[in-house]
Amino acid sequence: MPPIRDKFSIHSKAVVCQDVELKGDITIGAGTVVHPKATIFALAAPIVIGTGCIVEEGAIIVNRRKEVMRIGDENLFEIGCRIECPLVGNYNTFSTRSRVHHTIRISSFCVIGAGCLLVPTEEETLEDYSMVYGPAAERRRWSGRGKVQEIDLRRKHAEYLREMLPKFNRLIKDT
Repeated sequence: MPPIRDKFSIHSKAVVCQDVELKGDITIGAGTVVHPKATIFALAAPIVIGTGCIVEEGAIIVNRRKEVMRIGDENLFEIGCRIECPLVGNYNTFSTRSRVHHTIRISSFCVIGAGCLLVPTEEETLEDYSMVYGPAAERRRWSGRGKVQEIDLRRKHAEYLREMLPKFNRLIKDT
């Protein structure tokens, strides 16, 4: 296997702390916030992260597949989660210490609960408004009630982080 070439494309409005592990071909969209100690590895193919995403400390995003990993807009990757799925829609939440395997694709408005392990044996797509919760990774559908408030809260969260992180952390300059 040839060595991995680092090629980062970070939007000028993105906030990416210097203490982040980046490896491979990575594109980070406008308004995205990447906390210190987050890890993003594009091992086999590029990773494209959309706008307004929040990647918290200890979150790990890895692409081991030979297809581009696309992460949509305004997703939240909480502390210690590990994501390897090749497609993530918009407005999803990956809770603390959740883990999503590379055999699943995530649609939009999904929530993967804290500590949930999502490892299907065959290719699968999680439908819009799906919630995964509990130690057995049980599933149910969300009605969508409160969606507008959730989106507003997430935008305020990202806005706050874009304001506060540069005050206390060194940033990777846009490229």
